Amino acid sequence: MSIPPHHSQGRSRRARASSLIHPTAVVSSRAEIGRNCFIGPYVIIGDEVKLGDGVRIESHVVIDGRTTIGDETHIYPFASIGLASQDLKYRGEPSETRIGRRVRIREFVTIHRGTEGGGMVTEVGDDCLLMAQAHVAHDCRLGRGVIMANGATLAGHVTVEDGANIGAYSGVHQFCRVGREAYIGGYSVVVKDALPFALTVGNRARCYGLNLTGMKRRGYPAETIRALGHAFHLLLSARLNTTQALEAMRRDAGSCAEVHELIRFIETSERGITK
Repeated sequence: MSIPPHHSQGRSRRARASSLIHPTAVVSSRAEIGRNCFIGPYVIIGDEVKLGDGVRIESHVVIDGRTTIGDETHIYPFASIGLASQDLKYRGEPSETRIGRRVRIREFVTIHRGTEGGGMVTEVGDDCLLMAQAHVAHDCRLGRGVIMANGATLAGHVTVEDGANIGAYSGVHQFCRVGREAYIGGYSVVVKDALPFALTVGNRARCYGLNLTGMKRRGYPAETIRALGHAFHLLLSARLNTTQALEAMRRDAGSCAEVHELIRFIETSERGITK
């Protein structure tokens, strides 16, 4: 059952009263502030912003547009979230920015709202870490636990799946996908889809096979690592074309869910894959 507006407004006022808002902050009276938030000096928060509980916003942050920030997210100085897209086709349509729970957004990060041409939303999943000066452009979608190192840049319409790691000062071309738990090395330029579970490095980026160190750190069983290693051998080293490699991977995959996920990722690629 929906809550009548006057009840909702009363609850919002009580939540705001439990938060610490610095007197120099400019916080719209229409913004929804959760319980036990901290809003630091010279922060600017627009009319349509919604903060969950326990959000901490350090000094000089700007949050605008239809932007939702999940519980316990921590935003560091000079970050800019939910402002208009830099896409020249953007015409002020009421698009959104959604930030998940427990996200850490470091200094000078920029995250732009979505556009009509990309689904109207830019989204960052729970438990992500965006290090200083990272940029998430319009209509990007980040899964859970994604790490973007300092200065990493996503062009518009990029999808980054759960647990991927994008190295410092790397750039990902628009409409690319970065697969689950992929590792993009620092200073890389990614212009095609980056394979899940793989190590992709360089300008232009090349795939160097299974991210073995990452798989071990995440506790994958030895049989899964062996199966993925064999799949990457077929794809990258066995002198097979992609169609032949996929046939061999499918034949040898057995019940390994990760290999089947790798096959699906390749088969659904629209830009082509990084090999």
